[in-house]
Amino acid sequence: MQTPVALLLELGIILAALSALGTLARRFTLSPVPLYLLTGLALGEGGIAPVPAAGAFVETGASIGVVLLLLTLGLEFSLTEFTASMGRHVPSAVTDLILNAAPGALAGWLLGFDGVGILALAGATYISSSGIIARLLADLHRLGNRETPAVLAVLVMEDFAMAAYLPVLAVLASGGQWWQATLGVLAAVGAVLAAFAASYRWGHHLGRLLSHPDSEQLLLRVLGLTLIVAALAEFVHASAAVGAFLVGLTLTGETATRSRAVLSPLRDLFAAVFFLAIGLSIAPEELMPALPAAFALAAVTLVTKVLTGRYAAARDKVGRRGRLRAGTSLIARGEFSLVIVGLVGATHDTLGPLISAYVFILAIAGPLLTRLAGAVLPRHAPRPGASKNSAG
Repeated sequence: MQTPVALLLELGIILAALSALGTLARRFTLSPVPLYLLTGLALGEGGIAPVPAAGAFVETGASIGVVLLLLTLGLEFSLTEFTASMGRHVPSAVTDLILNAAPGALAGWLLGFDGVGILALAGATYISSSGIIARLLADLHRLGNRETPAVLAVLVMEDFAMAAYLPVLAVLASGGQWWQATLGVLAAVGAVLAAFAASYRWGHHLGRLLSHPDSEQLLLRVLGLTLIVAALAEFVHASAAVGAFLVGLTLTGETATRSRAVLSPLRDLFAAVFFLAIGLSIAPEELMPALPAAFALAAVTLVTKVLTGRYAAARDKVGRRGRLRAGTSLIARGEFSLVIVGLVGATHDTLGPLISAYVFILAIAGPLLTRLAGAVLPRHAPRPGASKNSAG
């Protein structure tokens, strides 16, 4: 087998650069996510140092990265506790939809887009980035904070909403009929609900099936099952992130603890690739004309996401600082908004650059504002169920 020299060289340089940037960010107790995004922009097509040979690996690795981020996030919580949190936050989900989809819809109307364009822009401003936010919560040691279940409940319900939204947008963007969109929605929502019910009913058996004293076997079993569930979720137009998060929730006790240990290095590698891929997917020359409208839209929806997070955290009786942390945690947009670009970009020339610029602005601003919203917790932050006095 011939060794692809260009691929190995480009990947080596990329990983070395990400390592240096990560070290720099952590020296100042910052998340490295914004630096990874900027690196991706510089290395993408039209950037200062394109890496064509590594493109396919980065694209594939990005998909694995978001799955691992949500899997390890789910391992931090129990299914019973999270289901109760979801029930409390239905009003939060409604508030989130109203506050954050409306600005995108209004902007689309003012900019003269057709119905599909308006629907696409509303979705892009509504949905936060599960991948970026999952990494931020870990980087800033906030997984044990009192506001974190509220943040996760909002994120998961957004992903559920995407199961209904994406089939509709895909059908309408391709010129299909409403009845086709309706069938797609019913299939996607039904599959997500069935998976959630099955996990709740039989999930406690999963840990015993996956558990193994050998770390290699445990890694292969957990990762293999997670990728299968993520693939099935994508097949029914639901979110791979929801599938991975659901697998993480069902694993508890020693299995969850050991799974976190064996998966963490793999998660960190592919998470870095995921953030790099967001930058790589955006062409710098397309950003400039769209920046004025993107900045205006970002300014408005930054505020509406903060209000959403504050409201959700208040429902859990979190203190003022915790409510602010929850609000800023939800600012970042990312992978779903870029999926929307892929669905409608070919038929709406100006919409793709606008959403891409908007995503890039908030993917950078979100982590920075989240860091500024509260002090970094000690490295050994309280885990769910432990004392949370410092997270109020």
